[in-house]
Order: sequence, then structure tokens, then C-alpha cells
Amino acid sequence: MLGKRPVKSCNRYVETALTMMIVILPSKIPRNTGHNSPLRFSAMVSLQTLALTIHHRRTTMIAPLTKPVITHRGWNLILEYWYKSAARLTISPGAGLQGCPIASSSTAQTFRSSNTPASSAKSLVLLQDTQLIETLAHFSRERIPERVVHALAVGAWGEFEVTKDISSLTSAKFLNGVGKKSKVLLRVSTVAPQAGGAETQRDVRGWAMKIFTEEGNQDFVFNSIPVFFIRDPIKFPSVNRSHKKNPATNAGDNTQCYHNNNQEGTHAIMILFSNRGIPASIRTLNSYSGHTYKLVNDDGSFTYVKFHFKSNQGVKNLKQAEADKLAGENPDYHSDDLFGSIEKGDFPSWALYIQTMKPDEAEKYRWDIFDMTKVWPHKDFPLQEVGKLTLNRNAAFSPSTMVPGIAPTADPMLQARMFAYPDAARYRLGVNYQQLPCNSPVAPVYSPYQRDGASRHDTNYGGDPNYVNASLKAVNFKGNRGANGASDGGHEEWVAGKIQGYATEVKDDDFEQPRMFWEMLGRSGPDEQRDLVSNICAHLGKAISRVQKEAISTFLKVDTGFADQVQKGLKL
Repeated sequence: MLGKRPVKSCNRYVETALTMMIVILPSKIPRNTGHNSPLRFSAMVSLQTLALTIHHRRTTMIAPLTKPVITHRGWNLILEYWYKSAARLTISPGAGLQGCPIASSSTAQTFRSSNTPASSAKSLVLLQDTQLIETLAHFSRERIPERVVHALAVGAWGEFEVTKDISSLTSAKFLNGVGKKSKVLLRVSTVAPQAGGAETQRDVRGWAMKIFTEEGNQDFVFNSIPVFFIRDPIKFPSVNRSHKKNPATNAGDNTQCYHNNNQEGTHAIMILFSNRGIPASIRTLNSYSGHTYKLVNDDGSFTYVKFHFKSNQGVKNLKQAEADKLAGENPDYHSDDLFGSIEKGDFPSWALYIQTMKPDEAEKYRWDIFDMTKVWPHKDFPLQEVGKLTLNRNAAFSPSTMVPGIAPTADPMLQARMFAYPDAARYRLGVNYQQLPCNSPVAPVYSPYQRDGASRHDTNYGGDPNYVNASLKAVNFKGNRGANGASDGGHEEWVAGKIQGYATEVKDDDFEQPRMFWEMLGRSGPDEQRDLVSNICAHLGKAISRVQKEAISTFLKVDTGFADQVQKGLKL
């Protein structure tokens, strides 16, 4: 019929029909119809389709035919009526009055049932679904980047108490006055394993300790062995990569190629593969600064120092078979042990000892005091007790964070870590990582020269000048040195010589302390040397023949008997 009518009449009939449907359809839907019912949904879709057709009436069906018979004001009235009708259809009576909170459209999650439109296989997910978008976006971002090393860890809160006053050596207030207590946060970790790995793997344990003092935070970043694998910081990425998974297979790699060609770490390798390499518990391991620091007084006098934390529970370790069994049964064994101990009130503790060396002794000493691959033998520099650390509450560190009275030295590995650690925190947490509760010092900090950036949690210093030497608001510095800060001593200029590239060639004296360690194991008990050889052979047994022979050549420089036993164990 429509085909026989004039074009103008056809257009009028179409528009009249559309208008009647918009006006009549809502009135035919009973008010008690549920807002999720198919009838109400169909009506809603019809209204939306009709409204779009009318609103865009200059499209194929109507606009080309003739001028609309409904005025502009008429179209607006129809659309207004439709919006009110659609609102009545989509909002059920009494919504929001049933004691349920009204969810935020940007953060709430709405689960779709079989009766909701979006559950249909033919339905589309729209970008206007902000609940879905926010949920997915948050999920993709809820993990910060994993630490490149020391990812697998356990931490706890505690306190440090001074048991022997050393104010004659340092002006650091947290070390002065017997009975002085400071809050502590401790994080103990493996180095190479990723988060989620087994905690009983053979590996060095990192000891990151933050002491909250009245002068600011003091961070100590120590290790569970007294020496390290390298002394040249340029090798730091390489040594850590060599202990991680093979990039081609993403599996563990037993090849000792790195250490065969960087033999200054032989002492550390021998300690790691001895029975000291796998602690039985976090509570039963020792930690060592490795680095050489300085204790400094207000008058500028200083003493070189190394720090040692000795477990009051006694040192206990695991044999390889025990560690392997625990790794399969309970990968989180160390975390569970520490948490459970603190939870039941059995608080673990450590005694802090120091070794001190005077500047004139450093000038004459047989080994470079800044070489992290060497120890200071106790017979030359005895241990002196200073304090006690106790962990008593279940809970980002940088060796560059120091209080007045403690200063860095020319130790090249310490200098490198002083940059690398805070730089890693800036990458993972943002430039304001120091404002996180676990990093924020208890002493007030005023530094208007570091402002803005992501995750700023304070007043951002308001209108204070953000440049140095401002006369508009003078800064009053504590201490008798004013803006010059605490004294760091000096002396390295004539001990270490002029600043230059650090020599990394291996010399005969690099094998002297490993030889002393091998001999000490022989005096400790009949199993110590045997277990070291057994652990090395178990690891090297999976390497290729060339790598095995290179390792034996290295051990020959330590002790002939040691190398012979390894060669016999490898059946070469």
C-alpha cells in the first residue's frame, strides 16, 4: 500500500506511526513489571531504536523524501517524553531503599546474571561500563615491578638497644648511651630466586635493616656471608645474572663459567657451598656489613669499622638433602618459622659487634681495607659488643641513608650500592618512595628542593622557596657544621690514592683467605671439608667438562688437596 501513495504521504504515515509508538508504548507496560523483565527490556530497546531514528531523521528513510511534517519543537517534546518514559522503565520502584549502599559507578563491581542484557552471547561490552574498565585496569596495575634481586623475603619490626656506649668513637646518637632504644624494620631475603621461589635454596641472604633514630634513618644493607663475589662494581649486574636462570631456557644453570673467569670471588663461593650456605632459619643466621664504614665524631676524628650481627639463638644450617626436602614440602619455610616464633612470643635477637681499625693501621695493613672480597681476621681486629637487636612484631632500604656519626668510605662496592639501591626504589615506587610509612623517618625532614612527583603525601612545602640559599625563608641546620653537614672524616685520599679506575685483576693474595677458610674447615670437624666438596660436585656435575676443568684449575690455587677431592668427585 505504501508504494502506491505519494512520497509526502508515505513520509507522514511513517513519522506518525513512530510518534504513536513512542507515546503509546510506555503506557502499555504495567508499572509492576520487574526492571529486568524481557518485556521491559524489549520496550527499552524499541524506544532507543525509535529515538535514534527520529533524532537522525535526515538518514535514508525519511530525510530524502520530504520535509518533516513535525516541527522542531514537536521533535524535542517527543524526545523529552521518551527520556522520561525510559527512566520509568529502567528504574524499579523503591530502588536504593532496601538498606543497600549505592555503589560508585567508577569502582563498584556489578556481576551480571542470566537475566541482564549484557549476559547475552550477542551483547556488546561497552566502554561506558566503567565498573568493568576500572576493575580490569586496577588488576593490570596492582603489582609493582619485582625487585631485580632480593625479591623473595620476609620482614619484621623490632628494636635496637645499646648495650655498650661508644660515644668515644661516634657522635651517632642511636649508638650513645647504654639502654638507648630505637625502632627497627628488618627485611631478610634470598638474592637470586624470584618471588614465590623456595626459601631454602642455597643462596646468600640479604639483610636490609632500617633504624629509625632521632637524627633520621640509618639503613644497613648487609649479607649473610662476610665477603662478596666481586670488588669491582661494574661486575655487579653480571654476577647476579650468572646466579639467575638461563635466559634461553628460563631454567636454573649450573655452569660455573662466570666464577671460573672472575676468581676474586673464590672465597665467597667456598663459603656459599660449605655447610654455611643454607640457614636452618632466619633466626639462626649471622649478618655482616662486608663494606668498610667510618664511625665519625663531631671533631672530625674517625675510625674504620665493620659490623657483625651474631644470632643469640646460635648458628644452625641445613644440609642439602634437608633443604631440598623442605623446598618441596613447604617453600615458605623460613617465613613461617619467623612469623610463628614472633607470634608465640619467642622473640629472636642478635648481638651487634664491631671491628675497628685506626687510620694509621689501615695504611700499613696487608690487605686493602676497602676490598669486599676480604675479611679482617678477628685475631687482628677483635669483635667488640655494641648492642642488641630484637624482633618482636610481625610486619626499601639504601646503604646511602646514614645518620651523622656514620659515614661511607672509598669502598667501591659501597659507593655503587649507595646509588643503585635508591635508584631501584625510584623506579619501582616513584620519586617519593621515602614518604612511604616504612621508609619515612621519625625525625622531621625539611627538604623543599625535592617537590612534586607521583605519590606525594604531604603539603609539598607550600610556598617555601624551592631553591638553595633563599633569603625569603632561611633554613636553620642542626649541628655545629651548619649547612656543611656532618663530617665524614677524610683520609682515603692518602690510603686509596687518587680516584681512578678500580683494578680487578686477580693476584695470589686473593687465594690466601680461601686457603685459610679451607684449613679452618678441616679444624672444625671431619665433615666440613667433605660436605663442601660434595656440594660443589653436585652443582658442577651438571656442567660441561670444560667448565668443570676450569673450576678445578681455580681450586688448585687454593689448595692442592681441595682440588684433588673435587676432581675425584667429578670423576675426571
